Amino acid sequence: MDTSYPRDDYPPAPSHKRDLPAGLVLQPPRDHLLWSLFNTVYMNFCCLGVVALAFSIKARDRRVSGDVEAARRLGYRARCYNALATAGSLLLPLLLVALVVTGVLHLSKLAQDSVGFFTYQLSGADEDDK
Repeated sequence: MDTSYPRDDYPPAPSHKRDLPAGLVLQPPRDHLLWSLFNTVYMNFCCLGVVALAFSIKARDRRVSGDVEAARRLGYRARCYNALATAGSLLLPLLLVALVVTGVLHLSKLAQDSVGFFTYQLSGADEDDK
């Protein structure tokens, strides 16, 4: 049995290209590769940057091979994962800072309210009652 690659008995799969009217010119699909690299290196929240990078590379490969519709779809997914990674990486530290600030403010107010309790001293009148 010959298992060499490629086999001649299976034709290549048809691409999902659409025929466009002659006057309509579309932009090439964006792959968001630089944004994905930035998210992977600097803000890799829950490995979403790596996932976005994988979709960006796939989108660029599809665009180079001529499958514009698949490139557009993969570029959209890369953009979504990049947006999630960026939002998660920016919102979580801001939330943490907000929680720390509110905790410090609460503890300082609690400490000011309890100063009277810890500085209580017996007055001379209290000693005479004994």
